[in-house]
Formats: sequence, structure tokens, C-alpha cells
Amino acid sequence: MARKASGRGGEQVVTMKEVAKEAGVSIKTVSNVVNDYQFVSDATRNKVNAAIEKLGYVINVSARNLRTGSTGIIALVVPDLQMPYFAQLSSLVIEEAKKLGLRVIVEPTLYSRDGEIEALHGSQQAMLDGVIYSPLELGQEDVDQLNVDYPLVLVGERMFTDQVDHVATENVEGAKRATSYLLQTGCKRIAVLGVHPGEQVGSAGLRFRGYREALDEAGVPFDERLVAPTGKWHRIDGVNAMNEMLDTGVVPDGVVALNDMLASGAMHAIQMRGLRIPEDVSVIGFDNSDDSQYLSPALTTISPGLDAVARMSVKVLKDRIDRVAPFDVSEGESVFRKVSSKLVVRQSTKPLNMATMV
Repeated sequence: MARKASGRGGEQVVTMKEVAKEAGVSIKTVSNVVNDYQFVSDATRNKVNAAIEKLGYVINVSARNLRTGSTGIIALVVPDLQMPYFAQLSSLVIEEAKKLGLRVIVEPTLYSRDGEIEALHGSQQAMLDGVIYSPLELGQEDVDQLNVDYPLVLVGERMFTDQVDHVATENVEGAKRATSYLLQTGCKRIAVLGVHPGEQVGSAGLRFRGYREALDEAGVPFDERLVAPTGKWHRIDGVNAMNEMLDTGVVPDGVVALNDMLASGAMHAIQMRGLRIPEDVSVIGFDNSDDSQYLSPALTTISPGLDAVARMSVKVLKDRIDRVAPFDVSEGESVFRKVSSKLVVRQSTKPLNMATMV
């Protein structure tokens, strides 16, 4: 983002998006020209430079020069390091970055929209070569916030845009796999914990969609009483949501928790009611966090392939820093890769005949 002086004092923001529209190219192409990537054609470079001159777009030269000189430092922006998913992702990103000679600053935004925007546009960007970014609070209407003039890789499926390199996980497919597995073990009343009502593009919305798709394909009627919304996805949220459902007299025979911490809390609530896992209620989580195998009983869960997410996101970012096209994508094209998930079966679910294994 840059600023252009208006006629009578004050300043008018000029963005890369405006330059891209004027030049008839993508925002990524403008960023490539601004950062002097070698694989941009002369014709495209001339169009972009003409648009920059016409609109008065001003490049942040000091920040760009520092990045061009390569500080060897990148940032990983996540919502909360107390969540096992993000703690594990941070550890894996640091490990992968170290292999490529990069150091990582981890910045928790603490579920703050302002914090997520500051992480993208704050003055600290001058010391970074690039950012791996996992937002939770920004919505689809905030996609323009991702128009930055440094290498950025989006992790997860919080927002959909083809203008930013993106390493995604199988949220819909993973939750569908989890729900289908419980159905195949004989569960008929499957609850879902952690829903964010009305959400479409976040992990909660996508995983809830996978839950619904599995029910629909199996011909199982959707029951609103089996849906337990929660604000956050901590263990206490799982305890409270499960207790509230049981207090209404609704007793599911299976639970799909939208992350492992919710599953852990749900298991505690279920067992405190004298119900057995999995004999009375099967429980399945999502994320395959490090401690999921040490719960009692050990938790069946969906592994989102975090090691591959970390490896791929760091590689894409390093290629962008080095002005190399990741995966040989064409000029102006962004990378989109989705990492496969898998079901990890443990003791919190009833056994399944191997012949019908998903």
C-alpha cells in the first residue's frame, strides 16, 4: 500500500489493487514488478510501470530494499499458541525454515481482527523477508487486506482468493470422513461440537459442511438438536457444549468435535455423566494433536497433514523470496495446494470391520 497526495492537504491511499486494475493485470503481477522479479515480461513490466506513474503509486523503498537484501527472517502469524494445532504448526514451520537457512518470528494475534491486520501492514514488515499467515478473525470482505508488496503465503481456508499463494487443508473432506466413519461403526445420532453459526469460509463452517454432507449421503436426517455451537475451541468449550446438550436430554451415540481440544472436553463431560466411551458414545476429533493419543481412551481423530503444510508453505515462501516461481507456476499466477488428510483410528470409537474401512 502507498499514499498519493491529494490536491488540498490530506492523503489518498493508492493500493496495488488499483494499479493492477489500471494495468489490466493481477495484483501478484504488480507485486512481481515492484519487487523486480526477473520472470516478468518486458511488455507486462512496461504496462505496470505506466500505471504506477499515472496513479502516483509510491513504493516503500526502504522496506523493499531491506527485503531485497534478505534479512533471513520470516514471520508466522497464528491466532493462539495455546492451541495445540498452532503450537504444533509453529514448531514444524521453525524446523522447516531452519533447513533453508531462515529464522522464524512467531506472532500470535490472540483472536483479534486488528491484530491480524497489524501483522500484515505494521512497521515490523520492514525487517521480514516474508510471512506465513493463518487468520481466524478476518472475513471474506477483508480479502483486500492481503494485497501486500512482500511474499505472503496463506495457510488454511479462512479466505478464498486466487491472488495469494495458499496452502490449504482438507477441512470439508476431513470432517466428512470423520462423520462417515462414525456412521459406518453403527452410530445413528451423531452430534457436532464447535459450530460457528452462519460461518462459511472458516474452518468451523467448512468442517460443519463436511458433517452435513456425510449425513446427506448416508440418508441420515439432520437434527438441529445435535448441533452444539461454541465461541472458541478450547477444552472448556467442549465441556460446556457437551454438558448443555446432555442437560436437554439429548444423548448422542457419536460426537464429531471440530478439533481435538473440544473432543477432549466432550470426553470429560461424557465420562462425568457415567457414560462409557466408546460403548455408549463414540468421540472423534480433528487435528491429531500431539496429546490426542494420550487421552483415556486414546482419541480417534483426523490428521490434517501439518508436516506437509509446514514444509510446503515454507518452500513456497522461500521460492518467492528468492524470486523463483514455485512449482513452475506461470507469470502472475499464484500457488494453490491442498494437503491430504487422513483418519487416525484409536480407542475412542467403536471398532469397524476392516472390509468397510474408509
